[in-house]
Amino acid sequence: MAVPGDPPNSTPEGMGGGDDDFRSDEYRSVVFDEDFVRAARLQEYSAQERMGEHARAVRSRSIWSGSGPASRTSTPGRGARQGMLLVLLIATAFAFAVYMGLRNPYVPPSGGPAQALSSTVVPLAPTAHVSGGRPAELYAKSPAADYRVGAAGITLPAVRRTHHFTDAQVVAALSIAKDYLVQSSLDPDILAGAASRPVRVLLDPDQLAQFDRSMTSPSGDGRHAATGWLVRFDQAAVVADSRVRVSGTLAFEEVAPDMLEVTTDHTFVYAVRPATGSPAAADGASLFTVRRELRLRFDREDLTARRLELASAYVMAGPQDCSADPAGAFRPLLAGAGPTTVGPAASDPYAGGRPRRAAGLCGVLASPTTPAVTSPATPPPPPQAVPVSPAP
Repeated sequence: MAVPGDPPNSTPEGMGGGDDDFRSDEYRSVVFDEDFVRAARLQEYSAQERMGEHARAVRSRSIWSGSGPASRTSTPGRGARQGMLLVLLIATAFAFAVYMGLRNPYVPPSGGPAQALSSTVVPLAPTAHVSGGRPAELYAKSPAADYRVGAAGITLPAVRRTHHFTDAQVVAALSIAKDYLVQSSLDPDILAGAASRPVRVLLDPDQLAQFDRSMTSPSGDGRHAATGWLVRFDQAAVVADSRVRVSGTLAFEEVAPDMLEVTTDHTFVYAVRPATGSPAAADGASLFTVRRELRLRFDREDLTARRLELASAYVMAGPQDCSADPAGAFRPLLAGAGPTTVGPAASDPYAGGRPRRAAGLCGVLASPTTPAVTSPATPPPPPQAVPVSPAP
């Protein structure tokens, strides 16, 4: 009986059987279904595809060539080009990441909120009558005769980088410190008490509440003295000459990996006169001297924003009466005023070097016409503390 699939009337003559039938039975169990064909790594091109120029007999079934109609006409180098394109995209992304890192370098976080200002303001009482005259004559007879005028008297030191701050960052800190001294000690509106914003914009935001309270409700509590932040005069006196004489030094030091400190020590000499007098009065002016020692701190964020943290202020100013409260504004004793206090030793605001701190609420002002002469090896005499009775 014939088997289905066999030629009718059994095997034709001359077709051979035996081994051929055995081999046919051996591979009969192998099923070349559609999944098996698609999984093959090589696939034969159709007759029409093989007629193309430089066509190969088979094509690769890699993941790059695909299995759709477009892949049937792909060239042999398409997979390599796609691989190169992927490498190029990765390299481009890496280069972009490096570029953005250079444009926006990592900045270490700041050292925390700014601390409150600690200030000490010491009035200096005269030991003799306050001399009067024209501003130019008064300056010529005083130790401030050789002082520079205005901002020219605030000179920057030689700059060198620190361990964690570059030269440019040190220069930025010194220039901000100079701006603060100019605004807080020389600006006419600041001196007259008509403005405070030029100083306020230079402060760390964490200190603004303390600064505002010092301006609106000044107090001699060591935290809220307006004259700890800036120089301003009571309404009874005005500046008679805008050419304020200035002399002093700036120094810088790295106090922490993220903190740079600038110390300023300057003497400012103002010619003042009564606010009710005539500006043209020939002899109505007198000298008023303010010695300011400030510690200013900067973190990297402050340097970028051009602002500072005023850490401490030590101020000596005179001639003033010891009974006057200098926290809100300085109240100069004007030309012709007599001495209010006599002491064995006087505080000289013109003396070089680090100022000695007064132990009491008031000091004694050395006569500006007879400044104390001190040897470089001998420190200036300490300020004389004077007991102060409450004002009636």
